[in-house]
Amino acid sequence: MTDQPKIAIVGAGSLRGKELNDALADSPFAEADFLLMDDEAALGNLETVGDEVTFIQRIDPDSFKHVDFVFFAGDQELTLKHWESASRAGASIVDLSGALEGKRGVLVRAPWAEDELKPAPAQNAPGLETPGIVPAHPVSVALAILLGRVVQSMPVRNASATVLEPASEYGRAAMDELHQQTVKLLSFQELPRLVYDTQVAFNLTPSFGDAAGVSLASSESRIRRHFSLLSAGRLPEAAVQLLHTPVFHGYGISLAIEIASATSLDQMEAALAGEHVEIVTAESDPPTNLTVAGQANVLVRVRPNNTKEQESTRFWIWAGLDNLRFTALNALACALELKRLRPSGEVQ
Repeated sequence: MTDQPKIAIVGAGSLRGKELNDALADSPFAEADFLLMDDEAALGNLETVGDEVTFIQRIDPDSFKHVDFVFFAGDQELTLKHWESASRAGASIVDLSGALEGKRGVLVRAPWAEDELKPAPAQNAPGLETPGIVPAHPVSVALAILLGRVVQSMPVRNASATVLEPASEYGRAAMDELHQQTVKLLSFQELPRLVYDTQVAFNLTPSFGDAAGVSLASSESRIRRHFSLLSAGRLPEAAVQLLHTPVFHGYGISLAIEIASATSLDQMEAALAGEHVEIVTAESDPPTNLTVAGQANVLVRVRPNNTKEQESTRFWIWAGLDNLRFTALNALACALELKRLRPSGEVQ
């Protein structure tokens, strides 16, 4: 690998791809040579990475020649179509689409969570033979960080989370359909249902229609699965329920924790505070979908179950995070792990 790595973003025109572009500009990869790629619909579009403006290019058999890192940020079909070509070219692969989860040797990773949960199981560590990394679901990462910090200070008896999901988690088409449904409801017109196959505008739902192009059950299962992989037996089990909300961006997490012995609000806040987590006290406005937009950290408000008690064994943690930003930053952390494993001073 040369001093300035060559990085390809496949699916550069997607929501995840655009967020990744912005995150790369403020990362150790900022001086890299970038290639932006996508399917036919996005070809020729201008995008900015750092201070450079470049075109989105067509993907061909030689696209990945001498590329050091490939971020797959589009849909799963695009990833499955091209990842083997990238792998054969010797590139390190970071798959934000999740299509490669379950492929032999592919790991689900969240370096920030691993920093909280040491010692890490040896089988979870990437190596030179690792074909690719899937960044863990942002909610799973947030839960692992928060619970990882609490258990370092006090035993946890129970934990359960209700997760509120935004439309942007399913891409631009889902956001467009939410917008179109909102407009058509207000004008008493028939609702578009290509993505959700149900009404999501002005509605909170635990499932989508039978003909939906996305699956809330699959998303919920992915959160549980990734949390379990990150935990590797080091954290208490956490019950998770996922609800889809009529908002465009940002996850909300209502996390209930029961601990073994009573502690104060100040002690609980101190346990949770640290890198990647910002405590929002009662003197400030609580985290919302608006306040988390563009934030790199998880914003957290804590309160005891009974606000009149000085100490409690039960606490509510309200957490918010920017799903696209958090995913992009986790992907970069995964890529930096792989960068340390790659030989330097060589051209592939």
